[in-house]
This record gives sequence, C-alpha cells and structure tokens, in this order.
Amino acid sequence: MSATSAPERDTAALPDLGWPGILRLGLVQAALGAIVVLTTSTLNRIMVVELGLAALVPGLLVGVHHAVQASRPRMGWGSDVGGRRTPWILGGMAVLAFGGLLAAVAVALLADRPTAGLALAFLGFTLIGLGVSACGTSLLVLLAKRVPPARRAGAATCVWMMMIAGFAITAGVAGALLDPYSPQRLVAVTAGVCALAVVIAVLGVRGLEGPAAATAREPRRPAVAAPPAPGATLAATSATSAFLHALREVWAEPTARRFTVFVALSMLAYSAQDLILEPFAGTVHGMTPGESTRLAGLQHGGVLLGMLLVAGAGALARRPGWGAIGSLRGWSVAGCLASAVALAGLALAGLSPEGWPLRENVFLLGVANGAFSIGAIGSMMQLASHGRESREGLRMGLWGAAQGIAFGFGGLAGTAASDLARAWIGLPGGAYASVFAAEALLFLAAAGLAARIVVPRGPALPSRPAHPLSPADTAGPGTGPAFGTPSPSTSSYR
Repeated sequence: MSATSAPERDTAALPDLGWPGILRLGLVQAALGAIVVLTTSTLNRIMVVELGLAALVPGLLVGVHHAVQASRPRMGWGSDVGGRRTPWILGGMAVLAFGGLLAAVAVALLADRPTAGLALAFLGFTLIGLGVSACGTSLLVLLAKRVPPARRAGAATCVWMMMIAGFAITAGVAGALLDPYSPQRLVAVTAGVCALAVVIAVLGVRGLEGPAAATAREPRRPAVAAPPAPGATLAATSATSAFLHALREVWAEPTARRFTVFVALSMLAYSAQDLILEPFAGTVHGMTPGESTRLAGLQHGGVLLGMLLVAGAGALARRPGWGAIGSLRGWSVAGCLASAVALAGLALAGLSPEGWPLRENVFLLGVANGAFSIGAIGSMMQLASHGRESREGLRMGLWGAAQGIAFGFGGLAGTAASDLARAWIGLPGGAYASVFAAEALLFLAAAGLAARIVVPRGPALPSRPAHPLSPADTAGPGTGPAFGTPSPSTSSYR
C-alpha cells in the first residue's frame, strides 16, 4: 500500500496555488454570491413590496436556505471519499443556479397562483441551500489544501472581497435591468445571472485541481463489513454508517469540536446585530432612512478595512521577526474582543444617545467584524487538515453547517430579542442596549474559545471506515460517479 493517498497525491504533485489560481476561485465565490444576493435580497423585496406579502414569508424561505446547510458535513465527506472537489463545486453551482431560477419562477407565480408559487419557492430555496453547501464547502477545502499557510489570510481576504463584489455588482446591474418590473423580466434577469454564474464557475475551476488518474489507480484499503439494516440496501446502509462513523471521529477531536462551537457562537453574535442596527439608529438616534442606510454602508466599509488589515498582517508576517503579527488565531481572538467592545459601546449608545459618536462606533464594529471573519476563515483553512486524515471536507462541512445555522438563527433571535426586551423594558433604548450587551457577551465567550484552540502536533491518526464503500455509495447529490470515486486515504499528516 502506498504511503500517500490518492486524494493527496492529486494535489501534492501540483504546485501551491498562486494568486492567479486564488483569483479564479474568487471568481467562483463571486458567482455563488451573485445568485445568493439575487434570491435572498431582491426576491425578498419583491415579495414584500410588489406582491404585498408579509415579511415573514421571505424570512421563512431564507431560513430554509440556512437550515438545509446542515447537509454540509455529508457533502464535505462525499468529496473526502472521492478525493475530488471540482465535481462538487460545479455540481453545487448547477443546483444553486437551478434553485435560483425556480425561486424566481415561484415569485412570478405568487400573484396569480399563491399556493403553487409558495410550494415552488420552498423547493427553490431548498435547492439554493443545498447548492451553496456543496459548492461553498468544497471550494474552501480546495483553498485549504492548495494555498500555503503564509498566504491563507490574503487568500481568504481576496476570495471574500470578490464575493462581496459579486453582491454589489449583481445588485446594481440586476436592479437596473429589472426596471420597469414585470414577472417575465424577473425570470429573464435571474436566468441570465444563473447561466453566467455557471459559466464563470466552469472556467474558474477548469484544470485547477489537477488530474484524477492517481485516484483511479489507488488500491482500496480493506475495511470491516457490517450487515445492512432490515429493509435497506447494502449500498445505502454502508454509505450512511460510514458517514456517521467519520462524523463521530471528527467530533471526537477536541480542536474540531471546540472550533465548531466557536464558529456557532461568533456567527450568532455577528448576525444578531445585523438586522437591528438600522432600526436602532432610526428609533433611538432619530436617523432618517437615508442616514441609517449610509450608516450601514460605513459599517461595510469598516468590514473591508478589517479584512485588508488581516491580509496586510499576513504579508508582513513573512518578514523575519514579524511572524506573530500574522497569527490567524490572534486575529480571531482580537476581532472577537474588539467586536465585544464595539457592541458594548452600542449598548451605552442606547442608554445615553445624546452626543454618542455613533458613526465612529459602528465603523469600529465593522473593522472588528472584518478582522474576526478573515481570522476565522483563515483558521478554518489551517485547521481543516489537522486531525484524522482524509477528513478535510467533513471538518469544513461541519464548520460551514455551524456557520449557516447560527447565521440564520441569529438574525431571527436578534429581532425577536429586541421586540421582547422592548415589551418588557418599555424604553426602546434600553431594549436595544440589552440585546447589544448580550451579543457582546457572546463575542467574549467566542474569544475565550478561540484562545484555547491549539493546533495539534505530530502525525495524524488514520481514519477507520466502518464499512467498505463502492462508487455508488458516495456518488453524492448527482447520479453516477461524477460526484466522487471512492479512494480511502492512507497518508500520514506532515
């Protein structure tokens, strides 16, 4: 048996990704963001404003998109078993594009056939979540495996800034093309965005991962078979049992488990303030809609600056004596602490709004959020390969699921908590202050967890599959072996 697994040989035989390769993956992330912003933002507005639906309807649909991202670990594991990420990236993008188109068609149907429209919208947003899970998880794993450690902070910043650019460009261009609004125009614009996103994804990953010939030649590692459950086929039982076995292995790793909780806590705090900041500025500080929108833009500018700070620190860390400044764990901890300080400031701004430097406070919050997010994403890329071998996709999927679920729940919890606090306390400023203070405590807890995350030293433990797997067992979300040919790893961590 070879000492190096086929999946690792596919990437290890190739040079590290340079900036052209990182930019290509950034284009894929931008294409993903283009479909997501069109379906979760533009369709949201059309359902509420043009169709007059309750805001709860698009809110629940977006919640479905977040909830189904609990499937990320299964998809990441599928790419681990097959040893290839490209089929999952492209397959996920295709599912995402199809889901986005279905969602647009559903919104066009809602005016005349509301029941059929809602059913189709539910299906469309489910597919959007599944597509984001498959594409986004494997894209991050490919980045983690091919980008050298010294370049990861810059790579994470580049890819996420390109995704934000995808948001902005799509919102601007699609917004111009949608005027004057009609259901037919909505479907046509969405179809064009989805088709362009798929083309960009194909061009972005084409030839980037390397050949799969080594995977096909690698002999299979023997494993212990288990009998199928009553009424189930051997293939389905083997695949499910092997996935659950691998998930238990990863969850038993203290670093992976602690990082999962860190991601959930930090994203809960991050998303909870997102939907209440503008209402807070208007209700407590008397800002007009235009002023509160500019305040949100100031926060986003701070996020970009925070991202660039981490990327610049990563570049400086290559110089002799400057290594500590590029610590991704350090930036995660510092970003969470600074976010807690900024949120504590907003709590004080709710209690004493007169003369409070709200704009500077919100800008600081944006800088802290940007620094923490890139530190966390870079740490995710760094930690994905630490632990049992051939579990990178499963770990990344587990962390992505924690992020997606926490983000969806955080937005709902933030708005609900502010309403409950307002009903209980009576004063809007005090109500918002209590919510911001709770979010600050969450960031403090996340910082404590991040500080305790230690990258283990020494060789990786071998993975022990519970059942032998056939190509059909791990075919993934599509049909046929295109979504991963099994090739269990026997490599050693280096």
